[in-house]
Amino acid sequence: MKLGNFLKDNSDIKIDDDGYFPTPNSDESPPRFSPWNQTYPFLKSPCFSEFQNGVVLHRNNNINNNNNNNTLIGSLVREEGHVYSLATAGELLYTGSDSKNIRVWKNLKEFTGFKSSSGLVKAIIISGEKIFTGHQDGKIRVWKVGAKNPSGGHRRAGTLPAMRDVVRSSMNPQNYVVVGRNRSRLWFKHADAVSCLCLSEDRTLLYSSSWDKTLKVWRISDSKCLESLIVHDDAVNAVVAASDGLVITGSADGTAKVWRRQHEEDNDATKHILEQTLLKQDSAVTAVAVNAAGTVVYCGSSDGLVNFWEREKWLTYGGALKGHNLAVLCLAAAGNCMVLSGAADKTICVWRRDGIFHTCVSVLTGHTGPVKCLAVEEDRRYPSKHGGRRWIAYSGSLDRSVKVWGVSDGLGG
Repeated sequence: MKLGNFLKDNSDIKIDDDGYFPTPNSDESPPRFSPWNQTYPFLKSPCFSEFQNGVVLHRNNNINNNNNNNTLIGSLVREEGHVYSLATAGELLYTGSDSKNIRVWKNLKEFTGFKSSSGLVKAIIISGEKIFTGHQDGKIRVWKVGAKNPSGGHRRAGTLPAMRDVVRSSMNPQNYVVVGRNRSRLWFKHADAVSCLCLSEDRTLLYSSSWDKTLKVWRISDSKCLESLIVHDDAVNAVVAASDGLVITGSADGTAKVWRRQHEEDNDATKHILEQTLLKQDSAVTAVAVNAAGTVVYCGSSDGLVNFWEREKWLTYGGALKGHNLAVLCLAAAGNCMVLSGAADKTICVWRRDGIFHTCVSVLTGHTGPVKCLAVEEDRRYPSKHGGRRWIAYSGSLDRSVKVWGVSDGLGG
């Protein structure tokens, strides 16, 4: 994720020289753009800072965080690389790291794993029996669970774009676009790291964003690239699909944009047009999330803020959530009233929305490195009392661990 210059006076954070956390080149404070800042009281969750070698660490389900019931369930540790991506599918958790391995976990234990030769795993998305992974070298790999392998072994099922499309198109000069000085590439191939993947609401399309400034649209049924758009002036860091054919992108150029999908019935094609620019600021947009109903859009930035918009007929700016003192690196929505933000300050803020107001009900601590990715799923096995909902949140960090949290929305008393 390309963030710009945002680190200052944080010598305790060790940053790898991999292009993700650039060294500051000025003494200026990080920009604090926002139409207005909202400051909320927050409560600290239990902090578990001691690590041991192994798979599952510290299990404690009885700790109550000031009656918010936000607790650390356990940690998954595999000393092989920084964790950059997460995805959940039922009982399975997929994690990607800079070791090029994709690990699969079940019941807080390592279940299986598989390896790609395409560089660090920056994004994972699951569609039915297919697992898509986006990589640093610009490739998207497709995997399937082996039907005859009871241990859950995975096999590579293909690459996006499909080889047949590459061969068919490579002979036509009109299929090439210029991507740099004396460089050209087929229009449907990414020229830089694949930063994020998401599925359309109807789960028929896969969206891939990249540091090459483009958003590409893939039809899952036949792995065909339907469209490629230059959507920003700098690296695209995030993409998320919402209801009614909306797609939101966030970029290192400081903007967040809303695109609307238009379906062309005559040739079964798809076209996306720019509908709204949500944000234009000096700080990089690093993460985007949408609540389950598609009525609230959240954008995290390198200035530590989470801006949000509320949607009726149009997306209207609602304010900024200020809970971090370093860059927000990831966001995850839980239902309609909860959103989690992870940051370079090693913490996770749990926000609850009540009407037009947001409150930071917990700050989850315990990671010893920047929190790079989040995934959330509803915990249906342990329903909360008084009608509330409980969520299982997974956080991946550059400290090489994944932490598992139980988070309650606190509703219903």
